Amino acid sequence: MYALDLMARKSKDLVPGGRTQTFWGEQMLISRVDFDPDVAVPEHQHPHEQFGVVLTGELILTVDGRPLVLQKGDMYLVPGNVPHSALAGPDGFTAAEVFSPIREDLKY
Repeated sequence: MYALDLMARKSKDLVPGGRTQTFWGEQMLISRVDFDPDVAVPEHQHPHEQFGVVLTGELILTVDGRPLVLQKGDMYLVPGNVPHSALAGPDGFTAAEVFSPIREDLKY
């Protein structure tokens, strides 16, 4: 087992006001995302499965046209190739996410 040093890991901007820190192995990529209040991610899709758990704040995740209001402790799963978008709540949010297979665009 390897320790991942989140405190030393630089972040990558996803959108203005939204950042990620990623680590990856051979089969999956792990991401910590931090979003400022009211930051939006436009609808998109990718072939990767995306699992997440909200650690703080509120996330409004719209999956295939269905909005989900997610709070601390709530989990979500977005199947590959399904359109989805996100909106941070009024206090922003932090989430841990796992992507499989690895998203090459999130490696840095």
